Amino acid sequence: MNTHLKIGILGGTFNPVHLGHIELAEKSVDRLGLDKLIFVPAYIPPHKRYDSGIIKWQDRYRMIELAIDGKKGFDISDVEIKRKGASYSINTIKEFKEIYGDKDALYFIAGSDSVGELDTWKDIDELKKLCTFVIVKRPGFKAQAPPEDTVVLELDTPDISATDIRECIKKRLPFQQKVPEKVYQYIIERRLYL
Repeated sequence: MNTHLKIGILGGTFNPVHLGHIELAEKSVDRLGLDKLIFVPAYIPPHKRYDSGIIKWQDRYRMIELAIDGKKGFDISDVEIKRKGASYSINTIKEFKEIYGDKDALYFIAGSDSVGELDTWKDIDELKKLCTFVIVKRPGFKAQAPPEDTVVLELDTPDISATDIRECIKKRLPFQQKVPEKVYQYIIERRLYL
């Protein structure tokens, strides 16, 4: 008997991954009834300049591994890293379609801060046909109205931003409460973002 899986795809720079990402993932799994959620770190995010403080993908990938270690149903994929170049969501979803086939349902999860940019996304209409597009309303972001045919989740997640964490590290301010413990240790040991 073939069981159909509901798979969440959570892409991002994860520079660094933080407790807001983890809670968003956990609550998305719960609210959408997902069987699995895959973190997909970008190699080069098309909407960000690569010199804007984005550390090497190896470190960002390792921090996600540490953050999701032992969490049932969470996984990480290197599809965008292997592809190199700019990471377009349409290519990523097509690749997951090849991996999982048409029987399993893909849920592409994006933060509400992305809504204003959606019309600039590569092949956005095709992307929405290949998966269920989910917009998560993030605290502190006044999102524009999401497009039709989009699932909107209002999740109460911590108001944490990777930008703020990087600033805290540069200024030698505490940030331990914003990232998983193993990620905190990794950042300290490797002296990242200094």
